[in-house]
Amino acid sequence: MLPIARQHRIKELILEKENLKISELSKAFGVSEMTIHRDLKPLVDEGIIVKTFGGISLLHKQQVKANSDVCILCSRGIHVKMAYRLILPNNDIEVACCVHCGLLRHQQWKEENIQAICQDFIRQTTISATKSWFVTDTSVDMGCCQPQVLAFEWEEHAYKFVKGFGGHVYPFQEAMNVVLNKMNDHCSQK
Repeated sequence: MLPIARQHRIKELILEKENLKISELSKAFGVSEMTIHRDLKPLVDEGIIVKTFGGISLLHKQQVKANSDVCILCSRGIHVKMAYRLILPNNDIEVACCVHCGLLRHQQWKEENIQAICQDFIRQTTISATKSWFVTDTSVDMGCCQPQVLAFEWEEHAYKFVKGFGGHVYPFQEAMNVVLNKMNDHCSQK
């Protein structure tokens, strides 16, 4: 089956089921998961679907509005490779321009059951933010919000990155607190 035919069929399936697993699509079409990821890119770019941890979900019309081109927190433009997406209890999606803004916004929702996804800094794969490791205070500057925060799926990769570029490694909850404290310290110094 040609990629365009798979994309068309995936589009039909997601409209019907609203949520699909990458592994199921891979088995159904008899292709690798990497091939499925490539097939999904145009659907993500069109705003039809959003990648979730291990799968995809249909973007409903109200979600598309929330999934605009600007950060929910600072109103900067969204760069796909740095975006942090919060999936709210009502299935709306908020998009932050970077992990820094994503963690701050996640903190604002602290009482709610929020899911979040972001990109692994090295592998550029979609990962669960709450299960990730975060690096702050590194010498690498990505040109986004400060203090800068980079996400890693594996703790080992985060520590290896810090060994080469400096910084500190934190699990999710600690990273959220560190960013919030640094922002509060910065505001109190003004």
